[in-house]
Amino acid sequence: MYEYKVKQFLLAFALGMTPGTPWNTQFNANGGYIVIKEDGDIVCYHFFDRNDLEDYLFFNTRFESPSRSRHKYGKIYQEDGQFFLKLNLQVRFR
Repeated sequence: MYEYKVKQFLLAFALGMTPGTPWNTQFNANGGYIVIKEDGDIVCYHFFDRNDLEDYLFFNTRFESPSRSRHKYGKIYQEDGQFFLKLNLQVRFR
């Protein structure tokens, strides 16, 4: 189940989800995803081959988080009587 959820997140992230806008489940890319490898080869993943694209993203990206102290992430704060936890996550290609 977790692998499925991570793949769905990576696909949404690659095809239109942005941090500043609530995700409405609508992809901004209609056709697919073009990848240029380090050796210059070009690989195209068409959206109809969604499983291949999900696998590519799953096995070729990694999660990173920036400095917690520098950006003040990971701390609980209170605003208008509610508690919040500020998080930050970056997705990078390997």
